[in-house]
Amino acid sequence: MARFTETSKQEVIDSIDAIAVAADYLRLEKKSGRYWGLCPFHQEKTPSFTVNPEKKSYYCFGCHKGGSIVNFIMEMENLSFPETMETLSKRFGIPLVYESGGIEKEKEGKKEEYRELYRRVGASFHHILMKTDEGERAKSYVTERGISIETIERFYLGFAPGDRYWLYRFLQEKGFSGEFLAQSGLFSRRYPQISFFTNRLIFPIMDKDGNTLAFGGRLMEGDGPKYLNSSESELFKKGRTLFALDLALPEIRRTKELFLTEGYMDVIALHQGGISNAVAPLGTAFTDEQAKLLRRWAEKVILMLDNDEAGQNAVYKAILTCRRNDLDCFVVNISTFFKGKEEIPKDPAEILQKFGPEVLKNSVKCSILDVDFIISRIKANRKGPQLVAFLFPYLDALGSEVGRDTSIGLIADAYGVERRAIWEDYNRHRETGINKTVYRSEPKEIYSDNEQPLHAGYELYMMGAVFVNPGLYGRLRSVLSLEDLEDVHARELYIILEEWYRDTIGSGNVTKGSENVCRSSDEPRAASEVPLERIMNGNVRDFILRKEVLGSFSNPEMLIGDGITRIKIKTLEKKRRELVRKLRNIANITSVDESTQEKLPRQADLLAEKIHVDAELTKLKALTIKGMIKTGLVRQPNVHEGS
Repeated sequence: MARFTETSKQEVIDSIDAIAVAADYLRLEKKSGRYWGLCPFHQEKTPSFTVNPEKKSYYCFGCHKGGSIVNFIMEMENLSFPETMETLSKRFGIPLVYESGGIEKEKEGKKEEYRELYRRVGASFHHILMKTDEGERAKSYVTERGISIETIERFYLGFAPGDRYWLYRFLQEKGFSGEFLAQSGLFSRRYPQISFFTNRLIFPIMDKDGNTLAFGGRLMEGDGPKYLNSSESELFKKGRTLFALDLALPEIRRTKELFLTEGYMDVIALHQGGISNAVAPLGTAFTDEQAKLLRRWAEKVILMLDNDEAGQNAVYKAILTCRRNDLDCFVVNISTFFKGKEEIPKDPAEILQKFGPEVLKNSVKCSILDVDFIISRIKANRKGPQLVAFLFPYLDALGSEVGRDTSIGLIADAYGVERRAIWEDYNRHRETGINKTVYRSEPKEIYSDNEQPLHAGYELYMMGAVFVNPGLYGRLRSVLSLEDLEDVHARELYIILEEWYRDTIGSGNVTKGSENVCRSSDEPRAASEVPLERIMNGNVRDFILRKEVLGSFSNPEMLIGDGITRIKIKTLEKKRRELVRKLRNIANITSVDESTQEKLPRQADLLAEKIHVDAELTKLKALTIKGMIKTGLVRQPNVHEGS
């Protein structure tokens, strides 16, 4: 994908209301000039998550996640940077411009046209279901399943007529060309005027923002597959999409948990029963991509798949998918809840239809931990040494040794064997790699466990202040070079800023400034911020995020000026030590020949240079003391106190 122009990208970023954006995901409260809330990235009871509206950034003092508000949306919504910028562009009404010009714009415009097409088709299907005689039978089918008209409206269900050519004629009358419709996924590829969906109850498939991407259709009569989904397209990827995510997301965010069911009607039944955090994969197995998407908002998945052999096998696979992606997993045991009944329902839709919403709501409370489900399942179906071996893929999928040890303890108790024996078998399995699965779908980022703790001195404070105010870097680099810095972390930031400066502004446009650098804030900020991800050291990232939130960089000009002054003092003190060494050497010389005497520096010249250096040091140290008084690092002397 082509890049956005820096100007348009910065205009979008400048337009962001960071508080309004964060408030979509958590409740914020203003205290001591800052906005605080419960962190959406980890469980906590006391707010440690804070948003800085001026810097458009966030930081959590508990889990140490932080960055720009753009990064926050990327984390929360599982979006790429371009997708996030496009989302913000639409929300705040600021257009984005591509560097490549019309090609990307035309491509994005085509996507918008297909979104509009699907919106119109969905509205037409819904009208047919709700307002026409032809849709009456489909509407009766839904209501007889215990679904209310209100829920039908909420899910925007529809009906595709039996006339296979109706949709094509209808859309051509609305001005859509045959070529455009052929690429829409709504029509047969072999017979481009025949609708893909005919005589079917229609389930709109939407993205998390409620934009229609595709349709699912249930056959009402005749031959053919019971359920069909739209073909995949640039807008619609089956393995990355979940039915009803847009409707379930508010409750998922609030509770950090969700119910995963098998199909459209099961999801609708749960919502009808007051369980509004239910979603479903689209007729396929639960995928890693779907689990990663849900992991952005949820920590716990409760599986409520069909209560038959195929459904229970799907439960086992879904458990592995959840655990691979660090999602806690529970299983609703329908058989246990309805034990003793003449008929045990198969799925949530059947529970709603035969027993009503209250029974459905109570049945979901009958859930067990995934490892207990696996143990009970194996006990019922397997014998001999294979019992424990069948559990190895589950142990592989767990994210920690503590979790494995707990599960092995439960398994040992269930089978009456020694925990140590299971561990030995499992470790052999891991060493040989037989049937070994990947422990995680992706590694977790760990901040600096093996890195040395920071000793933040003036150099790091100075470069941190420049990093969060990159518009000041051009003037800093005019008086300081990389060789002037001794702190390894400060040097890392200098290198990152230099690379960013050359990429963003261009080294050819740099001019040398005066040595009185960073004494005013009238220099315009650069067109873009420096990506925090460029900092490889996690401790340095955490230092910058924490200090920015605490307001330690609120006066960057003073911090930078003080840092430069201290570096100059350090350089002059080094020079002074060298002068003193030379003067002592001369004083220790008792006799030299004429040729050597000519090579020695004159003592008077060295003394004059030392006097000059001493004067400069005195002046610079006075500036440093004033700066420390202004920042509160030292106290202003009291004239009434003794010396």
